[in-house]
Amino acid sequence: MASKYFDKWSVDNITIEDPGLKQHIRLEPSMVLHGGGRHSRKQFGKVSAPIVERLMNKIMRSGPGVRKLGGKMIRSAKACGKKYKAYNIVRKSFEIVEERTKKNPIQVLVDGIQNSAPREETTRISYGGITYYIAVDAAPQRRLDTALKNLAAGAFAASFSNKKPIEECLAEELIMAADNDTKSFAVARREESERIARGAR
Repeated sequence: MASKYFDKWSVDNITIEDPGLKQHIRLEPSMVLHGGGRHSRKQFGKVSAPIVERLMNKIMRSGPGVRKLGGKMIRSAKACGKKYKAYNIVRKSFEIVEERTKKNPIQVLVDGIQNSAPREETTRISYGGITYYIAVDAAPQRRLDTALKNLAAGAFAASFSNKKPIEECLAEELIMAADNDTKSFAVARREESERIARGAR
C-alpha cells in the first residue's frame, strides 16, 4: 500500500469532523488510483474506493457535449472516459491548492466535501392523485456522492467559455468549498437544496 497520494501528500493528519461522512470517506490511497470498477461489483462497494479516485471518477463521468446544470452551461467532454487525463487534472489542481493555501490538498478536499454535502433534501410523494414534496434527511453516502458531483460540475462550469484551464478551476472550486464560500458552485447547490427542504417541512 502506498502511503501518499501522488507520492507527495500524506493522509496521516487529515481530520474529518462530520460524523456522518467519517465512515464513508476512505483516505488511505491505493498503489494505483485506478480500481478498474472493482468496487462497483457489490452494493455500497464504492465506500472502499479512495476519496481522490472517486473525485477523478466524477470528473471522468461528466458526460459528453455541452449541457446545462444549475443555470450554468457546462462543457463536460474534457475528461469523459479518460482516466489518465482525470488523474493529471486532479494532480495539477492539488499542486495549485497547495501553492495557494499552504495546506495539504487532501485536507482541503475533505473540508470542501463536508461543506458541500447537503444534509436535507426533498422527495416527491404521491397520495390519492395528489403529488407533494416533503423534506427528508440525506443519507451519508448520497451526501458524499452529491458533494463530489457538484465539486466536479462547479469546476467544469467555471472553465466553460473561460481561458482558465480545468486544473485551475477545480483548485479554485475546492478552495472556495473548503472555506464555505457561497461563490462555490457546490456550496451554493447545497444551500439551495437545504433551503428548498426547509420550505417543504
